Amino acid sequence: MTGKIAAELRGYADPERARALSSYFKTGKGQYGEGDVFIGVTVPDARRVARKFRGAGLGEVKTLIRSRVHEERLTGFLMLVEKFRAADERAKRAIYRFYMENAERANNWDLVDLTAGRIAGEYLSGKDRSVLYRFARSRNLWKRRIAIISTSAFIGKGDCSDTFRIAKMLLNDRHDLIHKAVGWMLREAGKRCGQDKEMAFLDRHYRKMPRTMLRYAIERFGEEERKRYLAR
Repeated sequence: MTGKIAAELRGYADPERARALSSYFKTGKGQYGEGDVFIGVTVPDARRVARKFRGAGLGEVKTLIRSRVHEERLTGFLMLVEKFRAADERAKRAIYRFYMENAERANNWDLVDLTAGRIAGEYLSGKDRSVLYRFARSRNLWKRRIAIISTSAFIGKGDCSDTFRIAKMLLNDRHDLIHKAVGWMLREAGKRCGQDKEMAFLDRHYRKMPRTMLRYAIERFGEEERKRYLAR
């Protein structure tokens, strides 16, 4: 079945789009996406293929997420999201465990952002979340991004405590992709749990925050408030 899925994806491939995506996702030597191969499939088309083949087993999914082709990995992870959404609690646990065991294969920011909240975050809602704190301490960039992006599911339920705690752990992270992810989740926490809570966090930690993280976090603030934080 994996061959059929790959063939289906290639029906949507666009070489010109593939060149643009290779540049956008930083696939050059020494960049975070070094070696990633794109064939030029859009996310909506990858979702279409994922829905069509969502009945495939985890073995087929594992083959896809081990592929060098970005869109094959993307489709494999989107299949997990589809399977998780329709699963009972026992199946959800198996999908969650599979996802976390293969987290390093979600090795670009879109793969994390489209799946972490929908699988890890949703599964861990109402459960022990210590695994996210282990991921936040990981040397692996993508595990650290999974840690903070997973909290989007908690934010959606009005629980921002883990977002603030994990954000604090990642304040000194050196990678721009973590700066952006943390700032984004802080902004979302402010929208859902109250800007006063976000500002309380910023007032304690803005001096340590990378500029990109701070800019993302205050994006929805009024002009005067943004200037006040950026001028400090």
